Amino acid sequence: MTSKLKFLFGSYIVVSVALFLYSFTQVDLSLTLSEASWWQIVQKFFQQIGYFNRPLSTLLYLILIFLFFIFYSLFIKLAQKNQINTEKLWVLILMVTGILTFSYNAFSYDLFNYIFDAKIITFYNQTPYAHKALDYVGDPMLTFMRWTHRIYPYGPIWLFLTAPLSYLGFNLFLPTFFLFKIFNSLYFLGTAFFIQKILQKTKRNESLGLILFALNPLVIIESLISSHNDTAMMFFAILSIYLLFQHKKTLSIVSLLLSVGVKFATIFLLPSYLYYFFRNKFKNFTNEKFIELNFILMFLALIAVILRTNFQPWYLLYIIPLASLLPGKNYAVAGSIILPFFALLEYIPYLYKGDWNDPIPQVLMGITMFGAFTYIVYIALSFRYDKLSLQGGK
Repeated sequence: MTSKLKFLFGSYIVVSVALFLYSFTQVDLSLTLSEASWWQIVQKFFQQIGYFNRPLSTLLYLILIFLFFIFYSLFIKLAQKNQINTEKLWVLILMVTGILTFSYNAFSYDLFNYIFDAKIITFYNQTPYAHKALDYVGDPMLTFMRWTHRIYPYGPIWLFLTAPLSYLGFNLFLPTFFLFKIFNSLYFLGTAFFIQKILQKTKRNESLGLILFALNPLVIIESLISSHNDTAMMFFAILSIYLLFQHKKTLSIVSLLLSVGVKFATIFLLPSYLYYFFRNKFKNFTNEKFIELNFILMFLALIAVILRTNFQPWYLLYIIPLASLLPGKNYAVAGSIILPFFALLEYIPYLYKGDWNDPIPQVLMGITMFGAFTYIVYIALSFRYDKLSLQGGK
């Protein structure tokens, strides 16, 4: 490893540790992670920054986001020049995963809902499809949860996968919390692993594809820190594609159904599988075209969920794993940089103000629209440049 690469790796680890520490500035004021006196001092120190010095907290977040995207861009350039291999990347990915798995879920309360949904089964012996958190007045988790009025909105597979974690955690919050975090980190690593395997099969730039997913700042924050179940959903979807390319059609369909059973968005992929199964009827069929179709369909799923509710940064997990399978496509690489950058900026108004009241929804809409506009303009200009280059070469 060159001295330049060592410095880059070392710096990235330092920034990852800084993000780990920053996550604890967002520990809910009603949540005590440990009764230990030393931890009480540490927790209050970090909370003082996150809740009572919001300008500083916002500035620290901005610095971290910019640093992560600078490193992300540098890694992408190295991979495009074939100056970094997957073995070295995996060392970095495993180290970052090991650090951030034990962070606090700073930017979302969804993890608490996952834990409570499983708790309804393992502790209260009822079903979260019929009962919500508010039905259990007096439960200590209600003091720091959000969205306690909703019943379970996900597929049964997610319950099947997470209920055992609740048992293993003995319904104690902290062990269960970290079990859920570890669980989701394994899905993150699994997704990265099968992305690499698919890239080997399609003979594309493995290092670049691996970087586009596993070192993507948004993926790191939403998968390793916030631990959204979209990671598990996309793990089974990526595994399904890998199995399909290995000619294991039955297992591939099972994996796709597991993905849909975690969170329903990947049902949008069904038309692409029909395309694959009847590929002999289509001219110029390739595995890459199949992946491109998957990308387009999940983009449509992303649009559909935005229209149904509103945009959330972690919804980009629908498309980034698939974009990572297309490292030779400009729209995929650009989409893995531009859209995540603007999406992560959407946490700034909350960090600064401390709520989601007006005018924050309008500000968030503006950021979303500007990010989408920037991406569209970039792709249009790139297409025009490529077209002019081809004409000039004739």
